[in-house]
Amino acid sequence: MTVRIDRSFEVDASPERVWEFIVDPANRAQAISVVESYSIDDPAGRRATWQVSLPIPLVRKTIAVNTEDVTRRPPEYVKFVGESKVMDVTGEHEIIETDAGARLENSFVVDGKLPGVERFFKRNLDSELENLQRALERDLQTTR
Repeated sequence: MTVRIDRSFEVDASPERVWEFIVDPANRAQAISVVESYSIDDPAGRRATWQVSLPIPLVRKTIAVNTEDVTRRPPEYVKFVGESKVMDVTGEHEIIETDAGARLENSFVVDGKLPGVERFFKRNLDSELENLQRALERDLQTTR
């Protein structure tokens, strides 16, 4: 079973400023509550490894999720994929200019390989995107 969620939100910032935040794999990793730590694996920032801790019975240790930005179209679109032994994830972020700033349209797909993974993300993926929204808003406030 695959879990998919789409969510968008608007911010009072230029598309270029939203791009600076969302293209940074550290910002994306830090916003996800189950990512305990991460490393940026190349100088261009296209590959990162997340150490993920899922609160499900069959997973008793952190899982390495190897992520890579597969498409970047500055300053409007980034798509990343992540692969691990327990799940695959795809994230897409599209930035659209609005009269008041920018709208960030997000799409996440999680394909679990163990029982319980999809159920966890079905219950929690929306709140993970809320975490991303809060992280972006905090970042915008600290850099104005």
